[in-house]
Amino acid sequence: MSQDFDTIARILADLPGPDEVARLAAFERDRILTKPPGSLGRLEEIAAWVAAWQGRGSPRISKPAVCIFAGNHGVTRQEVSPYPSEVTAQMVANFAAGGAAINQLCGVHGIELAVHGLELDAPTGDITEGSALSEPECVSAIEAGMAAVPEGCDLLGLGEMGIGNTTIAAVIYASLFGGAPGHFVGRGTGASDAMLQRKADVVRLAIALHRPYLDDPLELLRRVGGREIAALFGALLAARIKHIPVVLDGYVVTSAAAVLHRANPIGLQHCIAGHVSSEGAHADVLHRLGLKPLLSLGLRLGEASGAALAMGIVMAAVRCHSGMASFTEAGVTDGEPTTADNTPSGGPENIVPLVVEARAR
Repeated sequence: MSQDFDTIARILADLPGPDEVARLAAFERDRILTKPPGSLGRLEEIAAWVAAWQGRGSPRISKPAVCIFAGNHGVTRQEVSPYPSEVTAQMVANFAAGGAAINQLCGVHGIELAVHGLELDAPTGDITEGSALSEPECVSAIEAGMAAVPEGCDLLGLGEMGIGNTTIAAVIYASLFGGAPGHFVGRGTGASDAMLQRKADVVRLAIALHRPYLDDPLELLRRVGGREIAALFGALLAARIKHIPVVLDGYVVTSAAAVLHRANPIGLQHCIAGHVSSEGAHADVLHRLGLKPLLSLGLRLGEASGAALAMGIVMAAVRCHSGMASFTEAGVTDGEPTTADNTPSGGPENIVPLVVEARAR
C-alpha cells in the first residue's frame, strides 16, 4: 500500500458511517416479528447495528472470521511477565495446530480463524529506552492488519498474542487517559507482586520518556505500541472502510481501539465489546470509550476467546431477526389477548399441548 502517517491520518479523518436507512428498516422488521416488542432485549439492538453496517435491512452473517495478530516486545527485558518471549511463537504454532482455546471456540460457531505472526524474531524496542517502532515499521504493521481482513467477511472478531503486551496496553491507556499509571496495570499472564510493581514502574518510565509525542495517536502507537497492536489498529480501520461490524476481544485489543477512538471520536461506531476482562482497568476503559460489553465471564486469556464467544451472540441476534416469521407469515394474531389472563376461556385444564417440530428457517 506504500502509506505513511500522513496518508493514514487522511483516512482517519474521513471514515464512512453506518447506513441509517438500513438500521431503521431492521427496527421496522423487528416490530412485526412473532414476539412482544423489545422481548429479545439487546439482541434486537445488535441485529439493527449489524444491519446498519452491512447496509441491508435484513442482515445476515455467512462468513464470520477471527484474526489474531502476534508480536514480541523488547520491554520483556524488564521482567514484566513470568513467561519468556519464546512463548509467543510457541502459541502461534499451537493456534496453527488447532490446540488452543480459540480453535475450539471458533469451531463451535463455524468461525474462520487466521493467525498472523509479525516478525516474531525481531522484538520491538524497549519503550523505557526508546521507541518501540520506527514510522516505516509501524506503517508496515498497520498495513499488515488492513490486508489481513478476509475478503467477504461479514463479522470480524479481533484477538492478539504477545508476551508483555498487557504492559504495553497499560502504557497506551495511561497515555490516553492520564491518572495514576498503576491504575492500568494488571496481572496479565500471572505476574507476581514484584512483577506488578515493575510493570507500574515501566509505565511511568515510558510515559516520562515519550511524553512530548503522546498527544498524536499515530506517534503514540509507534513509540509505545507493538506490531500486533498496530496491526489490530489497521484491521479496525480496514473493517470500517469495508463496513464490516467488529467484535473486540479484551484488554490488549481494546488498547488498539482506544487509539482509533482518540484519532477519531466516532471511530468505534462499527465495534462492539465482546466482553469485559478481569485484567486491570478494562471495565473502566470500556466505560471511557462508551462500549457496553456483551459478556462478563472473568476471562483474561486473550487470543480472541471472549470475542469468539460474543460473536455467537451476535450471530444468534441476526439469525433471530432474519429467520423469525412475521405475525402475518405465521398466522399469529398481533395485538392484545382476548382474555385478561391470556389463557383460553375454558381454563388451564382445557389447554391441549401443541407439539411443534423445530425447524431452522
